[in-house]
Parts: sequence; structure tokens; C-alpha cells
Amino acid sequence: MATSKNMARALAIFFLCDNVFLLSIAGSDDFLQCLSATIPSELVYQQSSSSFVSVLQSSVQNPRYATNTTVRPLCIVTASGVPHVQAAVRCGRAHGVRLRVRSGGHDYAGLSYRSVSPEVFAVLDLSRLRAVDVRPAEAAAWVDAGATLGELYYAVSTADRRLVFPGGACPTVGVSGYLSGGGIGLMMRKYGIGADSVMDARVVNADGDLIGSVASTDQELLWAIRGGGGESFGVVVAWRLRLSMVEETVTVVNIERTLDEGAAALVAKWETLILQPYLPDLTIRVVVQDRHAFFQTLFLGQCSRLLRAMRAFFPELGMAPADCREMTWLRAMAFIGLGAADAPAEGLLNRTNNLGTYVKNKSDYVRRAIGRAGWEGIFQQHLSRYGAGLMILEPHGGAVSASVPDFATPYPHRQGVLYNVQYVVFWWDEADGAAAAAATGWLGGLYGHMEQFVSSNPREAFANYRDLEIGENVVGGDGVTTYESGRVWGEKYFMGNFRRLASVKGRVDPGDYFRNEQSIPPLLQRF
Repeated sequence: MATSKNMARALAIFFLCDNVFLLSIAGSDDFLQCLSATIPSELVYQQSSSSFVSVLQSSVQNPRYATNTTVRPLCIVTASGVPHVQAAVRCGRAHGVRLRVRSGGHDYAGLSYRSVSPEVFAVLDLSRLRAVDVRPAEAAAWVDAGATLGELYYAVSTADRRLVFPGGACPTVGVSGYLSGGGIGLMMRKYGIGADSVMDARVVNADGDLIGSVASTDQELLWAIRGGGGESFGVVVAWRLRLSMVEETVTVVNIERTLDEGAAALVAKWETLILQPYLPDLTIRVVVQDRHAFFQTLFLGQCSRLLRAMRAFFPELGMAPADCREMTWLRAMAFIGLGAADAPAEGLLNRTNNLGTYVKNKSDYVRRAIGRAGWEGIFQQHLSRYGAGLMILEPHGGAVSASVPDFATPYPHRQGVLYNVQYVVFWWDEADGAAAAAATGWLGGLYGHMEQFVSSNPREAFANYRDLEIGENVVGGDGVTTYESGRVWGEKYFMGNFRRLASVKGRVDPGDYFRNEQSIPPLLQRF
């Protein structure tokens, strides 16, 4: 009898799965027909299209997610206007096909254009929506979601050379992804994180309706998309940003020191300067690799003033006039982002992908100085043993935490944070299993060693450096992501702000249409 019941149950599951599969096939055909009735055919790339792969890979930055085993979308919708975004959402909702939304493509886990498990989905690519409307008299700009940081910087600075947006160092990062994860960068000590400069947004919601001003209609939704993962709540199609002013001349300095030249002691001294209540115009980002420490400095002023400050507060680094490069802010962004002092500002407009270098990343936050002995151990036991791995240390303090509570935006890593750590490891041949294993093994060993030095309970992580190893969503029997599964990773990214994010999600997308492996789960209010 028990065997018969088990067989009946197995058959029921088989037929249920088979029916779901058939429904997916039918829904896919209906979805594609719906798109063809509402969006020009040249904007929709199906898998049968000769351009499908090139469009899919056009902004991919990690070939780990561009292999023959990658779960690919049913199609790619390259929207050229907001009505196309609305149509894609409505067709997807009507026919059971979820959308994954891509702007710049620097998604560290590739979830904006792939699925970890087999699933029928489509990619909504916003890269055609890239207008930047700068309004110098208002010190503000409306920026389409598909613009890159480089395009934003160029448009802002050419409108008024003293206007800036305090964003990140990499010009090919998408504006929308940058802001929706919080956005850290080289000027946040002066102006706050990127999300702190968001004043308004236009969003297509889960019903396909356009909210023309989120600031005027839904302050909780505006709070959520300013660092809580915009893809969880709808499709942000444009952002209104507050711009800042800088002096006409800024200074860039790059100084390298080896372990034999006291690199560990210099990094330890650097740690002690971050939370001091002075010099918000000065940011020194540190990159440590092999036996080297690179001190990458951006100072919002002239070299002479920078040198006076360095002599007073960090004489051990030995910065000299010959180290300084004075330039406009726009040229500085090109220098930093493109890696050459003579890089033209127009180079910020180039969109490139990366299909040659395999990359794996993780992140941490440091709240207590590691100190010289700690850094000597990190160099000797890990960094010096694998040259293709590095750590990027992004200093916080200043405007990131000054009088700004951790709940001001979803980005909670403010009060008491010294710096963010990004771990990066590279390899060049995925077919060489030994190379991949060596790279990921080294990263795992370093990440484990760092546990003693970084934040705990939770071990904090940065949402823009998405890391599926810290947890993935589980979909419950009701077809909705469970809140408890989301907490596993969500409280590492958002800490005490996670529950509030889930409450907003439960109100604006209770059916969990906008979903991926690390989207915010809907916390539904039970009455």
C-alpha cells in the first residue's frame, strides 16, 4: 500500500512538472507574440537571431557567465523608450515570463542576464536609454538608467567644468546598477555615497505603469531603490541626481611601496587617518597585491595644499611635488578610470566588455584597524603567494557617516566603518581547471584568514559586489521568495534595513514578479 502511494505521488509530481513545462512553453510563445505586437521586431533578439549572442555578451564583464552552460534568456528586449519597458513588463506579467533588467552589465554575479537554475526568462536591456539632461542652474541632472558613469561624467563636466557627480572609478559601470546598490567611490568622503545624491526617479512598476516622480508619490519606494537593489521593486528608467561643485583643479597621485619599503606599516598608518575629522577633500584608496601597496590619491584641490596636508598627517608616505598630477576633474576621472595620464576625456564614453579575463570577487567591511602585524601576516601568508589576486580598500568616514544614520538609505555601512574591502582574483583559461581551482582556493583562504579582522554578526558585505556564496533565495510553495531565505544574505548587505526593504517589496510587488537569486523577498502584511 505504501509503495502504491509513493508511486501515485511520484506520478502526480511528474505530471505536475510536465504540465508546468508545457505551460512555460505556451507562455513563452504567447509572450513573444505579445512583444511582437507592441515592440518593433528589430529591438527584440530571440535565441534564433544571428545577433543574439553578441547582444547578450555586449556588456558582459566576466566570461564565467558567458559559457555554453550558462542559462540564457528566451530573448533580449533592447528598449529604446519607456513605452517599450512598459510593454515588456505587461507582456511578461500576462504570460508568466519574468524579466531580468540590465543597464551597464557590471553585475558581479551576472544575474541581470542569466539564471543560476533553468528558468524561462527574458532580459530587458536598457543600454539604449542613455540620455543625460544636465541642468546647471539647478545643479541637477536627469539620467537615463542605461547611461554609464563615464557618459554621466562627460555630460556633466562639459555642461559646466566645475559640476561633478561623485561616483565610482570605473567608467563602464551602469549608472542604475551603481545607484541601486548604494554606490561607493573616490569622492564619497566629501559628498556621500552615490545614492545620497539621488533626489527622484521614474519607475515602471510591476503592473507596467510609469511612476513619473517617485519622490512625489512614494517616499518609501524612493528610499528602497536608493541602495536596496532597484531591480527588486520595478524598472528604474531614470534618476534625478544632485550635482556637486569642485575646484577647477584637482590632483591625482599614485605611489607604490613594496613590503621591503614598509608597505605593511604604511597601510596600518593609513587606517588611523580615515575617521579623523579633517580633510574630506582627500581620498586615498589602497590596492594591495603580491608584495606591493599602491596608494591612489584624489585630492579636490591643488598639489600645494595636498602636500601640506600629507606632511602634517601622513609624512611616512613621502609624497613629493613630482608625484602630483594636476588636472580638471573630468581628466582625473579619465586618468583613474582608463589608467593613463594622457587618456582623453572622450575615452570615458567607450563601452567595452571583458570576455578574456575570468574574475571572482568577495567583499568585507573593516571597523577596527588591522594594524601593522596583521598586515604583515596578510602580505606574507596570502598576497605574496599569488600574484593574480588583490585587495582594494575604499575608505569611508567623512560625509558617508557624519551625522548620517545607518537607516538614511538602505546602505547601512556608515557609522564606525573604516573601509570596504574588495577581494579580486583573476585567471585566464577556464578550460584549465587547475588554474581556476588555484585562484578560487587562494581567494577562499584569504577570505577565511580575514574573518578575524572584519565585521561580524553579521559579517557585512557590499550589495554592489554581489556574492552568491553568502546565500541565495528559496521560493516557497506559494511561488514567492521566502523572507527567511532572503535574510541569510540580505542582512549581510543591508543589516537592520533588510526588513524595511522587504516590507516595501511586499507592498509594491507582492507577487514577486521582479525576482532573481538575490532579490528582496516580499514581506506580506498579515491581518
